[in-house]
Order: sequence, then C-alpha cells, then structure tokens
Amino acid sequence: MAPPPRVPRPAHDGSAPVRVLTVAGSDSGGGAGIQADLKTMLALGAHGMSVITAVTAQNSLGVQGAWELPAEAVRAQFRSVADDIGVQAVKTGMLATTELVETVAALLADLTAPVVVDPVGVSKHGDPLLAAEALDAVRTKLLPTATVATPNLDEVAQLTGVRVESEEGQRRAAGAVLGHGPRWALIKGGHLPAGDAVDLLTDGTEEHWLRAPRQENRHTHGTGCTLAAAIATYLAGGYEVPEAVTAAKDYVTGAIVAGFPLGAGIGPVDHGWLSERNG
Repeated sequence: MAPPPRVPRPAHDGSAPVRVLTVAGSDSGGGAGIQADLKTMLALGAHGMSVITAVTAQNSLGVQGAWELPAEAVRAQFRSVADDIGVQAVKTGMLATTELVETVAALLADLTAPVVVDPVGVSKHGDPLLAAEALDAVRTKLLPTATVATPNLDEVAQLTGVRVESEEGQRRAAGAVLGHGPRWALIKGGHLPAGDAVDLLTDGTEEHWLRAPRQENRHTHGTGCTLAAAIATYLAGGYEVPEAVTAAKDYVTGAIVAGFPLGAGIGPVDHGWLSERNG
C-alpha cells in the first residue's frame, strides 16, 4: 500500500499549518478520543486544537468512569479557539449528553468550515459513551451540521434502526443516515462478519466503495476517532470529500497494521506509523 499524503505544511516563513479542531472526550489511555485526534492531525501535517467535552478513566480493558464537562466550559473552549486562532475543519466525537450535543450543534451551525461528525455511541469495549436520550438531538441537531458523518454499523442501528449484515445493507443505511441531513455519509463496514473492510461513502447521488484487506491485528483501539480526525485534516487541507476519505482510510489502515499491544486488553492503532515507515 502506498503511504497516504500529508497535508502540505507552509514554508519556513512564519505562517501556520492548517488548523483542525476536535470536539471530543479525553481518553486517559491515549488510544482514542482527543489524544488520538491530536496525534492523527500532527502525523498528517496539521495543527490540532481541542475542545474537551468529557474526561474518561479508560485503559486497554475498557472505560472505568466518565465525567462530562459543563456546557459553559465546552462553549468557552470552542469560542476561545474559533474566535482567535480560527479553524479550517472540525471533527466531533464523544458528546455524552443531550445538552452537550445541542451546545456543540449550535456552535457548528455558525461555521463555514467543513465538519466531520463521528456519532460516538459506545466504546471499542462496549461501554456507553452517549446517553440514550441524546440520540434524538444527534439526529435532529448534530447530523444536519455534518459535511461527512462517519457511523459504524452499531451507531447506524442506534441512530436509524437499520441493521446491516451485508454490503447491500450499507446502501440502505446510508440512505437512512442521509435522511438526517449530512451532506455525505460514510458507512463503515469493519464490523461486517467476513471479507474485506468495506466502507461506503455516498451523498445520495454518487457512491464510492472503499476496500482494504481485513487485518488480523486485534489492537484496533481508536480506529473510528482516527479515521474521522484524518478526514477532517484532509478537508482542512483543501481535499474534496471523496479524496479526503480515501486518503484517511489509507492512513488508518496503515495505523491498524502497526497497532501494538498495551496493557492487558486491546491496544491502540499506531498513529505514528508514517514517521516510522519513513525513518
């Protein structure tokens, strides 16, 4: 597999690299959430910034605790970054509660920058990261702000009731997700029982089927966060949606191949694999 591109950085003239903002929860184990997003942005050549929505106690075995921040703190972090530094793309992850979903959606509604919504519902280990009563706010408030929505199959079922067991089911799922307002839907097929890891990207008119060999490596913590952060980074760098998603899938596939054991459970993908490959 050819390595994915990095977003071009400016010449050494004092100008800044592209600026990407993640609005998500903190993973104390460093494999997912804010930590994965910032590592991904750096690996791909961007300046990453963060709005922390929740703090989790989390390791390779699961999530031992989660505490959401007040909406006022989330709003203040966002305004602090957006009003001074500016953002060229935003990625959202764990938002936890109805109030936080509505707060973030209102902030995003005023942006012209592209938005990647990863509608995080559960952790890799099955721990809930979104209150059940917040699902309606995700559907009606958050998804309409999205340039690209990136649900996995469990999140598709949560949001739409569509249960996917085949590639044809991904097409139905995409239609259901697009019905909630995002410009593009990326239906991730990594949870299908067999075959390649197949994702469907569509805006309802054109379709892009993205395939990668399924990897045997079990150390895949942070794949969803990493993919969405990579898409946002490429969008910030001026890529069109299909090209951004294709490059991001190449990046996350390489990170999965290089995923490593950590602790007694599921280890993380390797966000630094590009640097390691290039010496």
